[in-house]
Amino acid sequence: MGARLRVVLDQLTHVVDGNHAFASSDLAAALVATAPSGCEVEAIVPAGAEVSIRGIADVRRLSLARRELAGSWQLGIPAGAGDGLIHSATLMAPLVRHDRVHDHDQTTVTLWDLRAWDAPQLLPKSTVSWQRAMLKRAVKHADAVVVPSHAIAARLGEITKLGDRIRVISGAVPSSFVVPFDAAARRTALSLPASYVVVTGAADSLETGFRAALVTGRDAVVLDAPEGAEPALAEIAAAVGLPEARAHIRGVLSTEDRAAVFAAAAAMVATDAGAGWPWRAVEAMTLGVPVVAVESGVHHDVIADGGMIVDAADAPDAAVDAVGDGARRLSVLGADRSRSFSWLGAAERVWGLHADL
Repeated sequence: MGARLRVVLDQLTHVVDGNHAFASSDLAAALVATAPSGCEVEAIVPAGAEVSIRGIADVRRLSLARRELAGSWQLGIPAGAGDGLIHSATLMAPLVRHDRVHDHDQTTVTLWDLRAWDAPQLLPKSTVSWQRAMLKRAVKHADAVVVPSHAIAARLGEITKLGDRIRVISGAVPSSFVVPFDAAARRTALSLPASYVVVTGAADSLETGFRAALVTGRDAVVLDAPEGAEPALAEIAAAVGLPEARAHIRGVLSTEDRAAVFAAAAAMVATDAGAGWPWRAVEAMTLGVPVVAVESGVHHDVIADGGMIVDAADAPDAAVDAVGDGARRLSVLGADRSRSFSWLGAAERVWGLHADL
């Protein structure tokens, strides 16, 4: 008899993090598509959630809503999740004592970034405390903790005693990440200029991106800005000489809107050197947008030769090359590098992980 892998889908209705939400659903669909002969995929969901992923063999719908479930699992109360092989594309999982050797129970979780440890000021205090508490439970009870890059694995090894339970499985872009037919209309609705450079990163690093946009003669479009951050970020742009009218600060956009934004971008400048999966850089490469990224272990792992990885001080000069003579070369290299990341490939490695355990 084959195995049944049970995946946690906690953000089907209550989205806490858009990146994690699509990663969970896309990975679950890929696990169905790559299931070994005789194996099935079951979903574990909070109360009120409906699963629309084709091929899911069964749904374990719990009695608690997502928020209450997060609190319950933080306290080590499984809340009816059951046992067996459990995989979560986040830290959200019933991390309790189990017997992998005799009962063949397994629980694996995923950690996409280490902001709660290395840059807690970027997150709400409640998020920091929950993530830290769940990682402590993972150290005690998880059979493996999946991270998306070797640099993150090395850093996680420094702050925990997980040892060889740390495994590396990369992420990918959303399955729906394609340029929409109404891309131009979407950019108009977002009040974007005709020519711009996309900039991403934490607020204290965005000065580098604004300088890069300025020297290219283009506007800057910031993605994923925290709510209410526009005035402060506009001031940072103005301080380096980029007028407020040329700094377009946007918050969290839908997958379709992001694809529309990248479709017309001259280049992307990723300024965050933290230990986290670079979601937007991979999206940019997927659409052939030239990428300039500041020096970091994660950028070397993920972008590799698909973009220009430089010291922050050299980012402006690199951006000039990226929108000029180097544009075609970087576009081809980035698109080629992006093919290294897919949810089908990630799913095959998740199946392999559970087989190894």
